[in-house]
Amino acid sequence: MWKDFKEFAFKGNILDLAVAVVIGAAFGKIVSSLVENIITPLVGILVGGIDFTGLAFKVGNAKVTYGVFLQNVFDFLIIAFAIFMVLRLLSKLKQTKEEEEAEEEEKQEADVKEELLREIRDLLKEGKNNNSI
Repeated sequence: MWKDFKEFAFKGNILDLAVAVVIGAAFGKIVSSLVENIITPLVGILVGGIDFTGLAFKVGNAKVTYGVFLQNVFDFLIIAFAIFMVLRLLSKLKQTKEEEEAEEEEKQEADVKEELLREIRDLLKEGKNNNSI
C-alpha cells in the first residue's frame, strides 16, 4: 500500500499539479494587487469614485448588504477583463513568433530546394561535357 501511494504521490503529473497550484496562488495575489491597487482606483477616477459597498437595506434587525456583492461582481469583471487582455497580448506575441518561425522554415526549405536544383544542373552539365568527349 505504501509503495502504491509513493508511486501516486511522486508521479510527474501530481508534482506538476502541486507546482501549478502554488504558482497559481502566487499569481492570484499579483492579479489581486494589480486590480486593487492600480486598476480599481483608475476605474474609480474614471467613473467618479463609485463604491457599491455602502449599498444596503434593513429588514427588521437584519441588514442586507447587497452593495458588497455588487462590488465583488464588479471586481470580478475587472479582474476577468485584465486577465483577458494579458492573455490576448500573449497570444498575439506567440502567434507572431510562430509566423516568423514558419516563414524562416519555408525560406530554409526553399534554399535547400534551390541548392538541390543547382547540384542537379551542375551534374547535368558535367554529364553533357563528358558525353561530348
